[in-house]
Amino acid sequence: MKKGLSLALCLTLAGSMALAGCSKTSDNGNSGAQTGSESAVKVNKDGLPIVNDKVTLKMVAPKSPLAPNFGEMEIFKRLEKSTNVHIDWENIPDTDYTEKKSLLLASDDLPDAFYAAGFTDYELINFGKDGTIIPLEKLIADYAPNLNKILEKRSDIKAAITAPDGHIYGLPTWEENELGTNPFFHVINKSWLDKLGLKMPQTLDEYTNALVAFKTKDPNGNGKADEIPLSFMHMGWCMDIGGLFGAFGLPDNLEHRVVKDRKVIFTAIQPEYKEALKYFNEKWYKQGLIDPESFTQQPPQYLAKGKTPTETLGSFVWWETEEVVGPDRAKDYALVPPLTGPTGKKMIGRANGGGPGRGSFVITKKDKNPEVTMRWIDQQYEPYMAAQIHWGPIDVIYKKDANGKLVTLPLPAGKSAGEYRQQVAPGSGAPGVITKEDFQTIVDMEPRAQQRKKDLEKYYEPDMEKENYPNIFFTPEELDTINRIEPDLIKFVNTQRAKFLVDGNVDQGWDSYVQQVKAMGLDELMDLYQKGLDRYNQQQK
Repeated sequence: MKKGLSLALCLTLAGSMALAGCSKTSDNGNSGAQTGSESAVKVNKDGLPIVNDKVTLKMVAPKSPLAPNFGEMEIFKRLEKSTNVHIDWENIPDTDYTEKKSLLLASDDLPDAFYAAGFTDYELINFGKDGTIIPLEKLIADYAPNLNKILEKRSDIKAAITAPDGHIYGLPTWEENELGTNPFFHVINKSWLDKLGLKMPQTLDEYTNALVAFKTKDPNGNGKADEIPLSFMHMGWCMDIGGLFGAFGLPDNLEHRVVKDRKVIFTAIQPEYKEALKYFNEKWYKQGLIDPESFTQQPPQYLAKGKTPTETLGSFVWWETEEVVGPDRAKDYALVPPLTGPTGKKMIGRANGGGPGRGSFVITKKDKNPEVTMRWIDQQYEPYMAAQIHWGPIDVIYKKDANGKLVTLPLPAGKSAGEYRQQVAPGSGAPGVITKEDFQTIVDMEPRAQQRKKDLEKYYEPDMEKENYPNIFFTPEELDTINRIEPDLIKFVNTQRAKFLVDGNVDQGWDSYVQQVKAMGLDELMDLYQKGLDRYNQQQK
């Protein structure tokens, strides 16, 4: 899932790195460990194992609710056997990870590395600047042949992960499959529509009428008013109703930031956004069509609602139907196309960003063996291993066909692909790059991804906006401004969004709400984003 900027943490670097070998100081004041001095142990620069005498590294990583400790995963057991490097994992539930990561960084109680790290640009820049995490470009050149090969071949990836000061502080994660253009897949119970004699909704009002029928006409036939017309997770990646705001003429996203005609727009103060809030409150919440837990529930609770013994879920937002309702019940559900709104408009937003993530793996100043760490993580940039890290190991998820391509094995009975893969692989936020070419020769796009791509092409891309806000690496000064303004501003906007949806009073509270958003620095923030976009567009010429 997507993550916002962390609050600024003012840290000072106390002491020097306790590393064997040369203590030469780099240009940002960090010790020579970052620039390729001798590790505390003897490192084999090529081949396996990485070290003859086993080395233990401590790593912190988030994990999904269904995942075991990473040390129990077959893929990491195989890596330990081949590399002779043991990882002492500290896995943090992904819902708590951002906060606990910040506490670790502030306390100086650091692991050797953060894995699937989710470091923001602000964290990369500032913790790189103060020496909490180390620059990696020299280690990559000397100890990461797999990643180095990718960066030499793909200058766009190298440019994307290189900070404005010229250093690389975090390693990339990327599945070059263009599946993230729209995270909001809106799903409806088609069997209930058929039972009630209703057509697939094409307009927002038709969708509303279907929800009313789900609530009032007992479509599951058990004589109880136990149907949930609509459930979602407020402001959750791939779980929110943001995709429906396009029915009012202006799509929304988790950043509330869109681009039209190269101009940056903050959606959450626009008239279209206001009208959407009024509609959803008056037509949905006041009529009891929205699951009240949509504003508080966590993924395990949300995903369980489609698997009740009696079918009770009418509509939801998620990009894999089977993961919510289970493989046996999935046939009862269908995707809702972009809906035409009250003004006759129909559109779907294009998610911001795109391209490689650049904060997936960082090495900290505490690591006494950064060369070992770099060689260990570089194994995961070998194309076959990258695929296994993201989706699961050979003989568990994949087998090699006659052409040497990884093809998917049948799922265990009763398992959805999303749930199963959480149990056997760290997932898409983990290090590793799978390019378009790799999807042709190394690994089949998994069946659910192939289906998602077909669904995007069929349902969403014809009505999708052409522009989005790209993945720009801002300067430290710009990041300071973003981090000073945006976290509190977005938190306020999202809290107020929930209040408007639940309590209404949109007309009465709108002007004071907009004034407060502006008072929190919106104009300064949008001016910065506009300048960043202008600079980015100029660089593309």
